[in-house]
Amino acid sequence: MSLMNDKIQELEARRSKVSLGGGEKAIEKQKAMGKLTARERIEALLDEGSFYEFDMFVKHDGREFGMLDKELASDGVVVGTGKINGQPVAIFAQDFTVVGGSLGLAHAREITKVMDFAMKMKMPLIGINDSGGARIQEGVNALAGYGEIFLRNTQASGVIPQISVILGPCAGGAVYSPALTDFVFVVDGVSKMFITGPDVIKTVLGEEIGQEELGGARVHAEITGNAHFFAESESECFLQIRKLISMIPPSNTEPAEVIPTQLPEAKYDMASIVPADPTIPYDVRDVVKAIVDESDFLEVMELFAANIVVGFGRVGGQTVGFVCNQPLVLAGVLDCDSSDKAARFIRFCDAFNIPIVTLEDLPGYLPGVDQEHMGVIRHGAKMLYAYSEASVPKITVILRKAYGGGYIAMNSRHLGADFVYAWPTAEIAVMGAEGAANIVFRKEILAAEDPEAMRKQKIAEYKEKFANPYVAAGKGYVDTVIKPSETREYVLMSLAASLKKEEPTPKKKHGIPPF
Repeated sequence: MSLMNDKIQELEARRSKVSLGGGEKAIEKQKAMGKLTARERIEALLDEGSFYEFDMFVKHDGREFGMLDKELASDGVVVGTGKINGQPVAIFAQDFTVVGGSLGLAHAREITKVMDFAMKMKMPLIGINDSGGARIQEGVNALAGYGEIFLRNTQASGVIPQISVILGPCAGGAVYSPALTDFVFVVDGVSKMFITGPDVIKTVLGEEIGQEELGGARVHAEITGNAHFFAESESECFLQIRKLISMIPPSNTEPAEVIPTQLPEAKYDMASIVPADPTIPYDVRDVVKAIVDESDFLEVMELFAANIVVGFGRVGGQTVGFVCNQPLVLAGVLDCDSSDKAARFIRFCDAFNIPIVTLEDLPGYLPGVDQEHMGVIRHGAKMLYAYSEASVPKITVILRKAYGGGYIAMNSRHLGADFVYAWPTAEIAVMGAEGAANIVFRKEILAAEDPEAMRKQKIAEYKEKFANPYVAAGKGYVDTVIKPSETREYVLMSLAASLKKEEPTPKKKHGIPPF
């Protein structure tokens, strides 16, 4: 019995030593930067008392530059399992207090071990990144470790949700693992992501640039589109992650949890949200909130390509993905960035069997030399591919404008939409009535005694003949024209009708999207 007590005391002493990471001074330095330690972060994110740690006593493989003499607690990464809202998750958190959280081969294999576990057990994977990058002392072994992680990120894609949380530096090859995951969370003033740091840029290009300006949280949330969620603090970030986990399935073999909820809030009156005048903008998120349960909408990539809105909500307790044009920004047009944003979100929803609701109101694709030179053809085609490939239930509601290629791209019947509805205010045409009249009736307008009066007459004539939902409904491209107040009811009906949807696809290894 005495021997057992001695062994337990030894175990507790070892645990206590490892839990201090790089030591008290290193922890003080971490706290001085306004950052929690790796274990504190895990405990703050997961349900209380649910974390079980693996590989606490793993030792590094370094042999050069005096590494044999160094003891690195958990080799700079904390891994294990826990729960969020009662849902099991796998998690790892890099420990910056241990040699800057640098990645060596043993460190990488702790991560790949928990990744393999997540795949085997079909549970979400969460990675908290806070690392100075590859451990130079281990040379190519560190690079091999990154490669093994990237391989598993790719194998897990579309099988389990993968979430990356950037809570410190993430530089060089390290940034590619988050880029391969489904959702990236960043925190203002804390998160840094870049391929080459400020020092390298200064040496090579002679340019002075700060870390925040180069790859801070706001840069990636607003400009690059590398981040999906932006938070002001680590605690806010953890709340965002918990909400996302509550909305999405644990794997591609299970549906998202259906949760009985309440009706939308009464203040979101559909009839008063959208002006009948197509030139007056409005916030499409208010339309979403008039549809979803409790008006609770989790927007994804809110700060990037704001001319399109994507995110999750529940309708009748079931998680639904929304893709919506935003008339408040660039009149809701499609462009390179918004096409990329929507296409990626659509593919996530399809991979995890989440129905897609599209709310359409746009004048088409953004014209201009800049967009053409940026490859709007290729980027726009990504969205066409994503919608066409998706086999989940697809529901479209045309609110107002649906012009030209934009009409096709926003989940039209012609791309395989299962249900297409239109409000009475919908205008479905090749282009706006004003531009169309100038082309179609050019000769009549020029020959008229009063060209402006004739132009107005022809605009009205074009609208009467083409720019209304009844022409498309008459051809079966729109299933029915509905009142704005009936939108939630029709979405609910469509979801119920498509619970067992099956769509055969040609046998093939995989398609080739226009990446």
